[in-house]
Amino acid sequence: MPELVLPPEAPSLAEAVVLAVRNGVAAGELVPGRTYSVYQLADLLQVSRSPVREGLLRLEEAGLIEILRNRGFRVLRPSVHDIEEIVGIRLALEPPAARRAAEHGTDEQHAALRSALDTMADAADREDEAAFWPADRALHDLLLRTSGRPRTAAIVERLRTTTALLGPPTTASGRTLAEIHAEHEPIVTAVLARDGSGAEAAMRAHLEATAGLLVTNLQPLSDRASA
Repeated sequence: MPELVLPPEAPSLAEAVVLAVRNGVAAGELVPGRTYSVYQLADLLQVSRSPVREGLLRLEEAGLIEILRNRGFRVLRPSVHDIEEIVGIRLALEPPAARRAAEHGTDEQHAALRSALDTMADAADREDEAAFWPADRALHDLLLRTSGRPRTAAIVERLRTTTALLGPPTTASGRTLAEIHAEHEPIVTAVLARDGSGAEAAMRAHLEATAGLLVTNLQPLSDRASA
C-alpha cells in the first residue's frame, strides 16, 4: 500500500479518509487503474472499515474512484470530457477571483502572493518538480482566498486533485517549470498593481494554456486505451 496520512483536522473520520485519498492521488501515491484493498487502507489509516467505506462512497460519487465489488477500489483517470468540464468550471471561478484579489486584497495578502510566486521561481530555477507543484497549488489557493472566496478555493482544490491524475502538465508537452512560472508572473504583477482587468485576463490565459496541454497529454492515453 502507498504512504497515506489521516489529516487530524478533518471534521469526521469519513472526511479524513476522503482527504487522505485525495492527498494520496495528488502526491502520486495512488495510481490510476491500480486496485487497492479497502481492508489494507483501513489498516494503513488505523481506522475501522466503516468510515473507510463511507469515505470511498463519497469519492466514488465525486468521480475520483470506482468501487469494485469484493475487490476494493481503483482511482479513475479523467477523460477528455472530464478535463474540459473541469477547466470550464475553473475558468468561471478563477479569473473573476483574480480580479477581486487585485481590487480588494489587503497589502499583507498581496505581499504573501509575491512571496508565493518567489517560492515557485526558486523551485523552477532548481528544476525541482517536487517543490514546484505544491508551490503552484499554494499560489492558486492563496489567490482564491485573497479574493474572499474560501469555498471557491476548496472547489478548485478538489478539481485540481482530479487533473493531477494526469501527471504534471510538463511531462508530455515539454513545457518547462520556468515557462509555467512565467505564466503566473503577469497574474501576480497585475494583482499587486490592483489591475483587476489585467489580473483576470492573465489568469484566463494561463488556464486556457494549461487546458490545452492537459487535453494534449491525455489524448495519447485515450488512443492507447482504445487500441
